Amino acid sequence: MTGRRPTALIADDEPLLRRSLTRLLAQAWPELEVVAQARNGRETVEQFEAKQPDICFLDVHMPGVSGVEAARQIGRRAHLVFVTAYSEYAVQAFEHGALDYLVKPVEPARLLDTVARLRERLRAAQPASNTDALLEQLAALLLKPGSPAPLRWIRASVGQTLRMIPVDEIDFLRADEKYTLIAWRGDMGKPGEALIRTPLKDLLTQLDGAHFVQVHRSVVVNLRAISHVTRGLNETAHVHLKGRAEVLPVSRSYLHLFRQM
Repeated sequence: MTGRRPTALIADDEPLLRRSLTRLLAQAWPELEVVAQARNGRETVEQFEAKQPDICFLDVHMPGVSGVEAARQIGRRAHLVFVTAYSEYAVQAFEHGALDYLVKPVEPARLLDTVARLRERLRAAQPASNTDALLEQLAALLLKPGSPAPLRWIRASVGQTLRMIPVDEIDFLRADEKYTLIAWRGDMGKPGEALIRTPLKDLLTQLDGAHFVQVHRSVVVNLRAISHVTRGLNETAHVHLKGRAEVLPVSRSYLHLFRQM
């Protein structure tokens, strides 16, 4: 890699995360030139063919063609770094392989380690290590159907800031027309709220059922956030939350969750 700057492609369906990683890379590796960005797997392959970058930072879960499938099409023509929200699966997928990964939200210190490895591979002119066998192992762990890892973070725009909200800090989620209201316990326990575009029914399938339950067609609550439940009229009830003024409805269909009260 002498005589020219190394180049990279960043693929993620969230624009703010693409910008955030671009900014972090500019700080960690000023010589690296981000020559392309993509919103999904199909665009990733198209941009790769057009720009031929040395390195691809690929979000594992993208709409349509996944990051893993895009990697298969790129083959060994670039060094790959996968970006995932599921740290426990990432460790399994990569601990015995040569592929690299970053866990969202990307930490600067972890990125510096990745950059150091990439610099060395480029300096030594090492071939990309993303073999078909490694990609098959990755797909089996990260994309296996039926039992995905519970959601650990939810990305939400609050003003001009992208917040990575830990799911454990969420008190409840409520459908709001085409959006979902996320109510969480932020810094120093201060309540916070944000609207995201993902429908509540789609989020519900990704939450840990041991902690999050639907109590109304438009409300999902974190059981750990409940202070107490009071009975209402006509086989209904109301959920009262720790440290919050909101009172959430429990419809007749979900009252069985609190029969013991």
